[in-house]
Amino acid sequence: MVTGTNIRTYFDGRWHDGDVSVIRAADHGAWLGSNVFDGARYVNGMAPDLTAHCARVNRSAEALLVTPTVTPEDMVKIVWDGLSAYAKDAAVYIRPMYWALDGGYSAILPKPGATGFAISLEQIPMAPDGASVSLTRTQFRRPVMEDAVVNAKAACLYPNNARMLAEARAKGFDNALVADAMGNVAESATSNVFMVKDGTVFTPVPNGTFLAGITRARHISNLRADGVEVVENVLSFGDFHAADEVFLSGNMNKVTPVTAFDDTQYQVGPITRRARQLYWDWAASA
Repeated sequence: MVTGTNIRTYFDGRWHDGDVSVIRAADHGAWLGSNVFDGARYVNGMAPDLTAHCARVNRSAEALLVTPTVTPEDMVKIVWDGLSAYAKDAAVYIRPMYWALDGGYSAILPKPGATGFAISLEQIPMAPDGASVSLTRTQFRRPVMEDAVVNAKAACLYPNNARMLAEARAKGFDNALVADAMGNVAESATSNVFMVKDGTVFTPVPNGTFLAGITRARHISNLRADGVEVVENVLSFGDFHAADEVFLSGNMNKVTPVTAFDDTQYQVGPITRRARQLYWDWAASA
């Protein structure tokens, strides 16, 4: 799937220019969904938390019973080698990926050690200054560990997210605020979520229904170091309607202000702007 431009692909031990075919029709990942990925960013010569993203794709593979074959340290070296072909001011999406090649017992269980690996680099610009999104409710929910591999960044989870987005777009909104199995707010259809009330930042407590993201953790750390109180808590949709500010947190754009949740309107407030500034200040100093 081509989303960006100027694509480079690492496969079979070397970098290729362009969007190279890497998976075969009979690969386990093609017909039984054993695909995992992670996403990092290269912006202005920086790749914040790259090692953490490379480590997480290995954990995601293990969660799907797929054997990781590249250490995070080697993955980081491969990524930086691939990024050398891009200008320093290019904004690049970094996507390492694993999938099982062969099935073992009953074909369904991935065969240990039989793993495909690739890295895709795509030039995708950061969202422009002033960009924001609107949110709405959705009938679809985040699954629990007993139902799905919610402890992995797994491709098989994303069709459910796509249903959420399709419903939100049909209602005239950009994204969906999503409930967990208990009916509490988990995240949006695409990323983690924060809200601000009376100067305190709140975010849903990780409860095994969503990935508590790397960028999410970075915002929590940065804000607390700056003296802002950040609380991980059980949050309702009513809490979000009563919030002063809401913003999304994800690797693609780091901080995305929310200006509406159904009929509730928000301003892009000082803590949302501060979270973004703190992130890039940290990235430049890391």
